[in-house]
Amino acid sequence: MKGNRRKNLLFSVFAVAVLWLAWVLAYFAVGNDYLLPSFSETMRTAGGLLAERTFWNSFLNTLLRTLLSFAVSLAAGVGFALLARLFASVRAFFAPVISLLRTVPTMAFILVLLLWTSPSFAPIIVTLLVLFPAVYAMALSAFDETYSEFGPLVLSYGVSKPRQALKMYLPLGASSLLSQSGSVLSMGLKITVSGEVLSSAYRSLGWLMQNAKMNIDMPRLLALTLVTVLAGFVLEGICALAAKGARRRLS
Repeated sequence: MKGNRRKNLLFSVFAVAVLWLAWVLAYFAVGNDYLLPSFSETMRTAGGLLAERTFWNSFLNTLLRTLLSFAVSLAAGVGFALLARLFASVRAFFAPVISLLRTVPTMAFILVLLLWTSPSFAPIIVTLLVLFPAVYAMALSAFDETYSEFGPLVLSYGVSKPRQALKMYLPLGASSLLSQSGSVLSMGLKITVSGEVLSSAYRSLGWLMQNAKMNIDMPRLLALTLVTVLAGFVLEGICALAAKGARRRLS
């Protein structure tokens, strides 16, 4: 186990080194700081962001939007997936709804919602509408896997559906849900920032990126992008730790 972890860590470090080398090579190939600034300049700009009060206010606003959208989508997705596992009619009802939500372009959601809601609220709804189908499919898959292992047993003993939900599906599916929720939460951050850029939501990471683009400030724009990527990694790591803790409790 430790050998695999060490190997995975080495591959991750190697991937980061390759990306850094690609950046350096691209910088010298382009030869234009307005198009692609150097890595060192971008890092200095990123360090400067951490000292700005406006940045932290914007970052917290974006994070709160992401967490709110994720929490609502997680509750709704898991709840409806549980009902779909217990009742075939619910599964049949949500099948076309989930397919529709998956196929509608995110840009279309944003443009429509900007007409109906405020720029600060539109990214929340967009992120919710994109994350809900992902969480629903993830939860339904976890519940179906649980049923394939223990379904015949609970049916033979005549366990009621509420008891199945509370004593079997939710506890046994928690580890799988948490292990996959990190990627969903990270995706939610990306969608939220994209929605903020298009809606020009005041005091947000997307708003800062839009301003950097308007001022042709590439170091600041790339620094904000790097901060968003790192924040996504941190959120995934937190979910991974939570999944590890859930597995320990169940074992």
